[in-house]
Amino acid sequence: MPIHTSFNPNGRKELKHGITYMDYMLLRNKLCHVMKLDPHAGRDGRYLIRSCYFDNCDNKVMNEKKEGFLNRDKYRVRIYGKSAAVVHLERKSKRNNLTFKSKCKMTAREFECMRVGDIDWMEQDERELIRDLFYEMRYYGLKPTTVVDYEREAYIYLYGNVRVTFDSKVKSSLRNTDMFNANLPMVDVLEPSEVILEVKYDEYLPDIIKMMLQGINTKQEAYSKYQLSRMYG
Repeated sequence: MPIHTSFNPNGRKELKHGITYMDYMLLRNKLCHVMKLDPHAGRDGRYLIRSCYFDNCDNKVMNEKKEGFLNRDKYRVRIYGKSAAVVHLERKSKRNNLTFKSKCKMTAREFECMRVGDIDWMEQDERELIRDLFYEMRYYGLKPTTVVDYEREAYIYLYGNVRVTFDSKVKSSLRNTDMFNANLPMVDVLEPSEVILEVKYDEYLPDIIKMMLQGINTKQEAYSKYQLSRMYG
């Protein structure tokens, strides 16, 4: 039996587009008959994700994304439901047309140290990802830049290790990085009539999923939630 995982040392393929709410409903009603809802979802089938993205004063990360660099890295700290119970540092890497992802556990206190520039402890940390981020912060000036909230509805299909997600209600904190503040002021950066569709898979996308995606009108440009969050600064 195939195993579902979001991590593949050989990289994963990823499609990301904006679709209308109507197309979301049509596609969702098809997928639910062949794919399983993410077991981490709430009663309504969704869960809230909050991420704080790292960038520098020259907008290195955002510009590499906009200019389509084939090799680039993006760091973020992620929590769920505005809770500090589970905190992960994640790095999402692009190498040519493949996506690689790595993560490690961390604490809210460690993030607060990063946020105020107290990073010397990171240099000799036992977690490799923490040490990698230290290098980026020390030599490229990366720092927590903005917080992004969104609701996610996710479906999985074991064959091909496929994951289809619908992200909506994308909000940005602008430059406020107080991510563990449950009342952090946020502004909408995605139209209510739009949903971000993401399709991730390993070596192949099964024909049954391909057929269901046909006929969905997608915007040609790839959607980046971090890029959307920086629309206003």
